[in-house]
Amino acid sequence: MVFLWIGLVLFFGPHLFSAFRDRSPEKDIRTRLGYGPYMGLYSIVSLTGLVLIFIGYGAMRPAPVVYPVPAWGQTLNLILMLPALILITVSQFPAGHMKRRLKHPMLVAIKMWAMGHLLANGELNSVILFGAFLVYAVIDRIAVKRRGDNGPLDAVPDIKWDILCVFVGFAAYAAFIMFLHQLLFGVPVYAQASASIDASLAAWFSAISASTTLPSSSPVTILSSL
Repeated sequence: MVFLWIGLVLFFGPHLFSAFRDRSPEKDIRTRLGYGPYMGLYSIVSLTGLVLIFIGYGAMRPAPVVYPVPAWGQTLNLILMLPALILITVSQFPAGHMKRRLKHPMLVAIKMWAMGHLLANGELNSVILFGAFLVYAVIDRIAVKRRGDNGPLDAVPDIKWDILCVFVGFAAYAAFIMFLHQLLFGVPVYAQASASIDASLAAWFSAISASTTLPSSSPVTILSSL
């Protein structure tokens, strides 16, 4: 657990500092250090934190269960991951209509990704990790709103970037489902996805059957017993 917490501090520390730092020209540390040195230090600390997060998260397995997840949690997580990956792609490309309307698509994607994983995983290491990302995304969104950062409002949106981002997002989603998630995190999503969808469908059909069960005295029930 120690490695996970240290990793989270090292990863989110630079991100939160950047979110709340003084951006006036005479006080902005990025201006004073220079863009290159600032981003180099920022990247080194963040990447070190990310590595420790991977190590700490894995070291906590198997982790105690904090809360039972709903039967539909994994299915909803799978559904949320597609738009989340598309929006992550949107954040890295020039402005299309989605980027202009959402203003900060990366933060929207992080919220969807974190919330989906919290619904699908109730273990302590997952609650700490995905809960931290969700809290960060909320805090950072408040920070960008307070400093008046409304995204690429002045950019002229081009629908070709929306189309490209959807295509790349779908490709990334398919890769994660089929093999990439297991390769990176050791969790076979494809097998879990099949089991989760089967369980959700079974629960759904069971609920429908229960709600449409005819009383034993109904004419249909009596006739079917003859």
